[in-house]
Amino acid sequence: MTGSEPWLLPAGIEEILPEETARLERARRAIIDLFSSWGYDLVIPPLIEYLSSLLTGTGSDLDLQTFKLTDQLSGRLMGVRADMTPQVARVDAHHLKRDVPVRLCYLGSVVHTRPDGLSGLRSFLQVGAELYGHKGIESDVEILSLMLETLAIAGIKRVHLDIGHVGIYRGLARQALLSTDDETVLFDALQRKARTELDELLAGLAISAPLRQMIGSLIGLNGDEEVLSLARNQLAEASDTVQRELDRLADLATELHRWIPEVPLHFDLAELRGYRYHTGVVFSAYVPEHGQEIARGGRYDDIGKVFGRARAATGFSTDLKALVSLARESQEPPRTTGSILAPYLHEPELRYRVRALRASGERVIYALPGQTVAPPDLGCDRALRREDGNWVVRPVSHSSER
Repeated sequence: MTGSEPWLLPAGIEEILPEETARLERARRAIIDLFSSWGYDLVIPPLIEYLSSLLTGTGSDLDLQTFKLTDQLSGRLMGVRADMTPQVARVDAHHLKRDVPVRLCYLGSVVHTRPDGLSGLRSFLQVGAELYGHKGIESDVEILSLMLETLAIAGIKRVHLDIGHVGIYRGLARQALLSTDDETVLFDALQRKARTELDELLAGLAISAPLRQMIGSLIGLNGDEEVLSLARNQLAEASDTVQRELDRLADLATELHRWIPEVPLHFDLAELRGYRYHTGVVFSAYVPEHGQEIARGGRYDDIGKVFGRARAATGFSTDLKALVSLARESQEPPRTTGSILAPYLHEPELRYRVRALRASGERVIYALPGQTVAPPDLGCDRALRREDGNWVVRPVSHSSER
């Protein structure tokens, strides 16, 4: 290819054609209605804004994923959002300024400079919900439950939860008085589950043997709820901060069993996704035979501090396009009713009939003058015909109404 073809799109950027768009729109409406039924209010942050505001408090990861350009009016750097979560936090902290728990949701396009995961895509339709102003595990349970209902309404079944807690590693790092660089290097090895590399790194640090053992043990602390009891033993000499976070994980597990007993729980104390952003519990949702997470979230208390108002916060997000695509792979094609073809006539009675059909949810298409295709070629399985002075809907065949 020469690269000059006008239909070519940048790598990782895709067009969504009518059939897929219809699926997305059905899912979008259902999810927004679900959020509303839970008391979550929809907000629409800007697609583009000043870079200094867009990246406030988010760390370098999001900076690398953000497209940047110069505003021709002000000369200032601007960015196209790569994640809507910080924008929604600003809405709560800076604009709403309420002293009660606030529930907000959002849905919109985000773009990344680099492909995300195995899909190779750089454009996403991010949807999510955030709960501000409550520090207890009850708000974490609410967000997790809402995430699971969101996946279910999008057609995703047999979900497994993977739960971690960034505060446990952070507490151990502080107890060991690690430098920022050492903490970052160990974090990277933990995320990759690189046991040999982690052991070598720990051996080179001037920290006590118990702390070396406790940090190294995080890699093996993954599995069902019994892992929490094992963590109690292996982290027995950890600080009070770490013990409190272990208590929170155990309380969260108990509460989740009460609210969603049918969902398998998996704990992983080396799961530190969003370490520079999250402050407590983190979680991801997976489905069998799909290696990538399909939704993620966690607690990020004090996110509003950079906007002038620190607030407890927890939330989740997912890519609606990925959910709809994944659900389509595992489901039978939906049975959809075709459209109705209406003749192009200047008759008030016909127009009233068409309006009534559309208002009832039917899809009605006018046959334009000179049209020579059959109704099925337009997706029409029925047609409006005049019988005994009334306009009635009748089935059509492939050979009729040319």
